[in-house]
Amino acid sequence: MELDAKVLRAIVDVMQRFGLDRVRIRRDGVDVDARMSARSAPLAAQPGPAASKARAASRVPEAPANVRKVLAPLVGVFYRSPAPGAKPFVAVGDSVTGGQVLCILEAMKLMNEIVSEFDGTIAKICVEDGALVSLGQELFWIEA
Repeated sequence: MELDAKVLRAIVDVMQRFGLDRVRIRRDGVDVDARMSARSAPLAAQPGPAASKARAASRVPEAPANVRKVLAPLVGVFYRSPAPGAKPFVAVGDSVTGGQVLCILEAMKLMNEIVSEFDGTIAKICVEDGALVSLGQELFWIEA
């Protein structure tokens, strides 16, 4: 893959069209990690009062103060391992460092590695392998 202005424009167009804040592409020795700031992302519609009440009623218990949450940066299918039958990237109780791959989210046939922004210990894996996750959904709790 040759990285030119046309390819970069196409990547930005896809990110804007689907509201993605990060895309990572590896092909032919080229590694592109494109990120958009929150200011350039499209604004989501605000939920109505009924939706807010329903969400509050079904809310999961809050994490302890020493826990950092890893949220889904995009909509996609959650995979704990790099391939079917392979060892998961992480398990509860594993120590992780910033930049370490935690899982993969598949969106539009692209495999997006989700990396930890924190150092700590995996306290909770919030999603089942193969489940569809939504933007901002909790994926992991990392205890500092």
